[in-house]
Amino acid sequence: MKTIYTPHLQLISCDREIFESIFQGDKALARKLGIKVSGQWSEFGLEPIRFGYQALDNDPSLEGWWTYLVIHSSDNRLIGTCGYKGKPNKQGIVEIGYEVMEEYRNRGFATELAKGLIKHAFSFPRVKIVQAHTLAEKNASGTVLTRCGMTFIHELADPEDGLIWLWQLDRKTFEKR
Repeated sequence: MKTIYTPHLQLISCDREIFESIFQGDKALARKLGIKVSGQWSEFGLEPIRFGYQALDNDPSLEGWWTYLVIHSSDNRLIGTCGYKGKPNKQGIVEIGYEVMEEYRNRGFATELAKGLIKHAFSFPRVKIVQAHTLAEKNASGTVLTRCGMTFIHELADPEDGLIWLWQLDRKTFEKR
């Protein structure tokens, strides 16, 4: 099991067994990881988690490059999900995504986990750029990405989400911080 540690969080990479525990329900997941699982820990539901499971099933080398569960260390509680949208591409670009359950928002955890994902990604020499997308509006996600050192690049049209904003942080800028 791959885990990224930050000051207040543990980001646990989902392997087949963890994915299967998620699909069995919150009690099975709590037993598997020895954590508290309660409340709406994913506002996006199981669809993205199933997508990650299928991606890993098709390509086991994606382990560590897809879904992570966000555990609040002192509460020992699942508070969200995060991860990458696959391995770095040929240009060395990897994308991050994240969510934190409502009762843990506005406490700095989204910024902390995003920084953890970024630092972890740049620990691999082939990663040149970490990017993320947000809705095309000023919002909390844009604030999180700015705090992580990302820069707004441009707006683009996504066939599923409509207008979105692209944010990026390159290795050179990351290493200067």
